[in-house]
Amino acid sequence: MRLLIPHRRTVEPDPHLDTPDDFPEQLGQIADFVARGERIVFSLPGFPCKSPNPDKVLGRLPDHGERLALRFLDSLCAEIEKVHPPGAKVLICSDGHIFGDVVRVPDEHVDAYNDALLDMIRAEGLAGRLDTFDLRDCYGPDLSYDEKRELAARTLGPTLEELRAEVREDEPSRRMYLGITRFLVEDTAGWEGSRSALQRDCRRRAYEVILRSRAWSELISERYPHHVRLSIHPQNRGAAKFGIRLLGAADAWTTPWHSAPLRRADGTWELMHRRDAARLGREVRRDGRPSHFEETGGAADATAAV
Repeated sequence: MRLLIPHRRTVEPDPHLDTPDDFPEQLGQIADFVARGERIVFSLPGFPCKSPNPDKVLGRLPDHGERLALRFLDSLCAEIEKVHPPGAKVLICSDGHIFGDVVRVPDEHVDAYNDALLDMIRAEGLAGRLDTFDLRDCYGPDLSYDEKRELAARTLGPTLEELRAEVREDEPSRRMYLGITRFLVEDTAGWEGSRSALQRDCRRRAYEVILRSRAWSELISERYPHHVRLSIHPQNRGAAKFGIRLLGAADAWTTPWHSAPLRRADGTWELMHRRDAARLGREVRRDGRPSHFEETGGAADATAAV
């Protein structure tokens, strides 16, 4: 737990006060693996697909932001192995298909992202500690994505009325709802209606995203009931999931799939919207496609290749 705590993703004002005892859920899950002398397995919903807004991301496929996040997860497992010799593994439960229609990303784009992510894991030599899982692995080959989404939401998700009541009454749920609404507004490109109409549309879709995400979480919990549950969303102390920050960013909600990576002049990395990174640096390409930005200290229009 002490290895996890420095990377906790939260909006609480005092994470410097965290101690392992503040996380009884995760301590209990980890203790079960340790008592059995087994490799600790974490399940992490996330890595869904790239934002459909080209102002935020470099393209539809994983870039150096995902590569850095994968390397971080691998290094965390390696650190755990030093204190628990059986080691650790992270199962990335890619959730793009479960709500892709709501965020308006086609299933074929989600497939391409998921396949490229697995290729990246293998190319980086990380397959020993990282693996992936997505909706293609659920409910058999005979159902369409739409049918799988509907089945999961109907049998595993809350009702819309239950979710609305929770958002009204529970502050963490309200923060989640507002955060996802903001993402949906930012991700919408080419909107031709009014700003207020866009806000209404995104508020409606935010509930559906949360509902589908809850269903996906339940599906993972049913399939892998003993895994230590991680989250890419901010989580409070004592929550059932442990929020984990994959890379540095000014906003606790920022992820590699909603942003582009910028390498600062001092060698550190930061996630930000592509349009902002482009003002600060030059685009770098890798294997024929955009990879990241390198800070130049001023406006840049050059493109480099590595």
